[in-house]
Amino acid sequence: MYHEEIYRLTTTDGLTQVYNKRYFLETLEREVSRCHRYGRLLCLVMMDIDHFKKINDSFGHLAGDHVLKRVASAARSKIRREDIFARYGGEEFALILPEIETKGAVATAEKVRKIIEKQHFSFEDQDIPVTLSAGVASLGGSITDAQELIRVADVKLYEAKSSGRNRVCG
Repeated sequence: MYHEEIYRLTTTDGLTQVYNKRYFLETLEREVSRCHRYGRLLCLVMMDIDHFKKINDSFGHLAGDHVLKRVASAARSKIRREDIFARYGGEEFALILPEIETKGAVATAEKVRKIIEKQHFSFEDQDIPVTLSAGVASLGGSITDAQELIRVADVKLYEAKSSGRNRVCG
């Protein structure tokens, strides 16, 4: 049990209790290799809480932490067991979707986006408006490795941000 707890602590983000970036990157490399070996599908969703700096500046960092925890919990409740959901950094999350095509990955990201948009966030009796934007990329074509998959998902995320936020681009 001790070793299991140590492993959990090294793979889990302490604040949000979802996987951490290190675990995400290791898993993504394994999944990309598996997909190449067996000809399987793989998608990646990069998500970012819209105007998170404004949340921290307006409501405080404790409120920001509260929002991060709630977003992680709500998102985790809407994904499959085999999907890997991780905190990528700051207010950014990543979702590895094995064996799903782009259309299905966009639909999953949209489901998460809608649940966050509809969720009521408040901290110390103050309502906090929270939305998120997402970018979706699929392994295949010119995207052949984990780094390129992340890069393309990030490009799509910034496309969602620059076209008005609170949307999914894929």
